Amino acid sequence: MRRLSATSIIVLVTAAISLAVTLGNHEVLAAYAGGFIPRRLSGFVIDDMWAVPVWLTPLSSALLHAGIFHLAMNMLMLGFTGKETERAVGPAGIVILYVVGAYAAAFAQWLPDPMSMTPMIGASGAASAVVGAYSLLFGRSRARAIGPIPAQAVHVLWLAAAWTLVNLLTAFAFLGAGVAVAAAAHIGGFIAGLALAKPLLAWNWRRA
Repeated sequence: MRRLSATSIIVLVTAAISLAVTLGNHEVLAAYAGGFIPRRLSGFVIDDMWAVPVWLTPLSSALLHAGIFHLAMNMLMLGFTGKETERAVGPAGIVILYVVGAYAAAFAQWLPDPMSMTPMIGASGAASAVVGAYSLLFGRSRARAIGPIPAQAVHVLWLAAAWTLVNLLTAFAFLGAGVAVAAAAHIGGFIAGLALAKPLLAWNWRRA
């Protein structure tokens, strides 16, 4: 029997939890209990509410989504890019990439507004790290160099802009619900993926 890849396990667990929350109509409660809230990281306690420990919320927030469309978009992108990236960096590498991406995304979301009470949810920040690594390791494009900027860098920048734009459009769709589907988080996750791609590739080859 073929063993599931680490990427598949992440996708299945995330989908199961997100669907259970969505189908149970608990999205708002779950967002405030398990979403990443910048104000909590800044040291402020939210009264009269059970919540996941703040240091775990970058991970718990990745398990929550603002509806089935938001979940499907993130899982499709993660499944597509994660499968190939995992072949290069290994199961441990993809988990490291995903977890570090989640924390980098949360930090990037906290940085511009540390006092925000709006919870951030969704796996797009963590998935952005995988997308970033994928674009660096497997990028094949017809992009041309722009002045001193090499063609591969132009290709990566285009991918980052396209991925961020798609997620920003999703964020606007959910503004009325008072939930942040991340903006700066995508950039933070993507940069983490770019930074980790080659070190994780080299580490996996040394372990092989």
